[in-house]
Amino acid sequence: MSVRPDSVLILGGSGQAGAGAAAQLRRWHPTLPLTIAGRDLARARHVADELGAASAVTIDLERPDLGLAAGHGYSAVVAALWDRKLSGLRFAQDRGLPYLSISNGLVEITPEVVAGAQRADAAPVLVASHCFAGLVVLATMETAERFDRVDAVRIGAVLDETDAGGPAAIADLERLSVATSAGLVRRDGVFTWVAAADARADVLGVDGVEVPGQTVAILDVPSIAFATGAHDVRFDLAVGESAGRRRGGSASFEVRIDIEGADEAGDPARTSRYLVHPAGQRPLTALGIALGVERLLGLRGHAVAPGIHTPEALIDPRHAVERMREIGTEFIDVHPLARR
Repeated sequence: MSVRPDSVLILGGSGQAGAGAAAQLRRWHPTLPLTIAGRDLARARHVADELGAASAVTIDLERPDLGLAAGHGYSAVVAALWDRKLSGLRFAQDRGLPYLSISNGLVEITPEVVAGAQRADAAPVLVASHCFAGLVVLATMETAERFDRVDAVRIGAVLDETDAGGPAAIADLERLSVATSAGLVRRDGVFTWVAAADARADVLGVDGVEVPGQTVAILDVPSIAFATGAHDVRFDLAVGESAGRRRGGSASFEVRIDIEGADEAGDPARTSRYLVHPAGQRPLTALGIALGVERLLGLRGHAVAPGIHTPEALIDPRHAVERMREIGTEFIDVHPLARR
């Protein structure tokens, strides 16, 4: 199958996150050319055939040209997998193409940021290795719009132990757990590392059941801190049985957003809200990637300038929440904005 010109090249496009993002983009933009790239050509072709207006190629991440034939044009490069040599980023920069990645955790993004900064005028680089490629940050920002001032944000997420994702996602979790067991918080305005022994934290599920977890080092912490101005931010993650599975259904993904600050009158206020998807983490990660690609291509909003970007710098929080609702995400207000 030949590659169509100006396709969005999705590295890892036959995996759960990549295939899901491609399907979402196809629903929004029926004629947008997509190239599903993977190591297994048969799998990539299967995904491409189901999408329509898509092609399939094999890639070699050990090569700077990704092993792709010369002469084919692309409109953007998406790394929906861990690219240890950042070959996809270099490939995009050499051709002046927008680039998005989701698998370099907080403790791994330095090479990616340095590479992007050294060639900041080459193309936009969207660093989206956040929870759901930035959706939790955007949902938090949308919730924070009710406040005049935000002082503290606490995120608590429950990942069902049966919903860790495909082989690539599981490998990411294992790699990141080896990189650091410490958590990162913002405390009194200072970003502070929390040792593993002190990082233990229970997460309250949407059904009121506490699931043992820990404070983690994740890009959502600095993104939420700078986007809201909160001097205290933490992100706690628990891996265990989700509320959906406890009810006898499928694994769900639950995120609790707690915000404290002041209302328009200057009075102390707080709110607590759950973000829940009954089908788990896959549809949310796919949506986050698709929203990023849409912005990078200028299919929504103004053209994105070259340089390093994060999701909250490009995507409108209200639009993101609207899209989240469209794919079945529930938002449950436990404590609507109220005086403390």
